[in-house]
Amino acid sequence: MAIKFQYNKTSLGELGKQLKMRQKALPTIKSKESALRSEVKRAKDTAADYRERLDQLMAQYDYMVALWGEFDCTLVRIAAVDLSVQKIAGVRTPVLKEVRFERKAYDLFSSPVWYADGVTVLEQMARLGIEFEVYNRKMELLDYARRKTTQKVNLYEKVQIPGYEDAIRKIKRFMEDEENLSKSAQKIVKTKQQQAGEGSSL
Repeated sequence: MAIKFQYNKTSLGELGKQLKMRQKALPTIKSKESALRSEVKRAKDTAADYRERLDQLMAQYDYMVALWGEFDCTLVRIAAVDLSVQKIAGVRTPVLKEVRFERKAYDLFSSPVWYADGVTVLEQMARLGIEFEVYNRKMELLDYARRKTTQKVNLYEKVQIPGYEDAIRKIKRFMEDEENLSKSAQKIVKTKQQQAGEGSSL
């Protein structure tokens, strides 16, 4: 990124302000990136934990796979999923508050004995599946924010701050050269005036 500037004090002052602003913001952005990185890992680990628990629960009831064909899946349904929002390092992430189920009444005498357990197992599976999805989404949102923050850190560290420093150095050199030229020109004029003064006094 080429930084536009002019060789004058105004431009030097403006570049100095921009440089200070970025140097001041960089530690904050770096700590945000670090916080996001650890939150991404935490969300990823939690999502993996819910996924594993769901797989274990499904494996636990694998032997009943033939019975599930007889099960009336309309007995239980998800009535509502209550989510709230939690801000983590400035990123809005979902938090599961509650999963509400609706159970349909069924005849306890004519239905198989294991139906009650089947309803409970389905609710557990649904809850674990929803928890997994919520944490997975949380991880995606945090990871996206972390990538953006990393890009900003790199932009500041590797492009903008060195660019501003270089531009300031160039302006300072130019102004020093101009000052030296001006002093040299003044010396030459003074020397010529002195020589002219000495020549006229002879």
